[in-house]
Amino acid sequence: MTLELLLLILVIGTAIAFDFTNGFHDTGNAMATSIATGALKPKTAVALSAVLNLIGAFLSVEVALTVTNAVIRIQDSTGAPKAEFLANHGHGLLMIVFCGLIGGVLWNLLTWLLGLPSSSSHALFGGLVGSALVALGIGGVNWMGDGSKLDGVVGKVILPAFASPVVAALVATIGTWLIYRITAGVATRYAESGFRWGQIGTASLVSLAHGTNDAQKTMGVITLALIAYGTWTDTTNVPTWVKIACAVAIAAGTFTGGWRIIRTLGKGLVEISSPQGMAAEASSAAVILTSSHLGFALSTTHVATGSILGSGLGRRGAEVRWGVALRMVLAWFVTLPAAGLVGAACYLIGNGIGGYAGVLIVFGVLVGLTAWMIRHSRKTAVHAGNVNEDWDPNATPGSSVSSSAPATVDAKA
Repeated sequence: MTLELLLLILVIGTAIAFDFTNGFHDTGNAMATSIATGALKPKTAVALSAVLNLIGAFLSVEVALTVTNAVIRIQDSTGAPKAEFLANHGHGLLMIVFCGLIGGVLWNLLTWLLGLPSSSSHALFGGLVGSALVALGIGGVNWMGDGSKLDGVVGKVILPAFASPVVAALVATIGTWLIYRITAGVATRYAESGFRWGQIGTASLVSLAHGTNDAQKTMGVITLALIAYGTWTDTTNVPTWVKIACAVAIAAGTFTGGWRIIRTLGKGLVEISSPQGMAAEASSAAVILTSSHLGFALSTTHVATGSILGSGLGRRGAEVRWGVALRMVLAWFVTLPAAGLVGAACYLIGNGIGGYAGVLIVFGVLVGLTAWMIRHSRKTAVHAGNVNEDWDPNATPGSSVSSSAPATVDAKA
């Protein structure tokens, strides 16, 4: 086996692993409020979300192979790797992408361990930016685009990160206020029952939109790697097996639950009711679908979090836990540089040592840290059985479940 073939295999495997973490990391974006209000049982909710993510991944398979061009300059306008990255079966490009993916995977796992909703897209982009900076220098990063539109790291990542949660919070605040005004004369039990059905519909729409959007990035990365290595030449299509692998990976990740983040979104930010939950999910769906139609890139995590906060602000007397919200915002700020540092460090180690040893050592770091975080998570397990327990602000970050609660396994994720 040549070094480049080994790199290609590791890139594909790591990309699918990233897709899996993306699935369980973002389940809460769609289903946290439905679980928190009892509209859906926890396992039913994640199963429904998994199916819709799987379907969504196949609904829009016109993948722009320039997905990485949003942040790094390794492709031409057709999506094909630039000529200088095709030497030695694309060794240089494969190394950049491999290390960038590791940065994304490890950041997703760390924020999951801490129960912090953060953007998987930003983690991936951050890892790629870090490895590209070390490999190519400052000029290898697409900071601003060509100036004709919002593009690059600033236009595609940073600005949407600030704008999307604010817009979503504003929409959800107004929506929640209107809902409570309109239903002021309706008995609480009837309002709760009706809005729970509405929650199921809006949460399903968010899951479908998430699958349509997020699986595409990984499809594009794998296809780019195949083109660089020389086993695929079509820059307008994605191999069928890549579509299937990525769709199944994100759906499987979603099905495992990611209960730590579901708990933070559903119980940690706001004590949420069914009308609030429907307003939050409807706001998330509206913002995500509108931005997709207009061609704006944003994080579904930021949108969902902003919507849930807005649902608390729009209901008189609702408790909003600003300390939890602040932790989330801090995680958003450090996602790009933190994932970038991991990507850069991996590239320095792998390229510095060189050869098979360098690649395998970097992969060993990924496996070792992943195993440690999964093992550590079992000490403060969150699962379908305790995800809706009362929030304990004094508990370990990432669980916020009282130490007296049963410490069973975290449902695989």
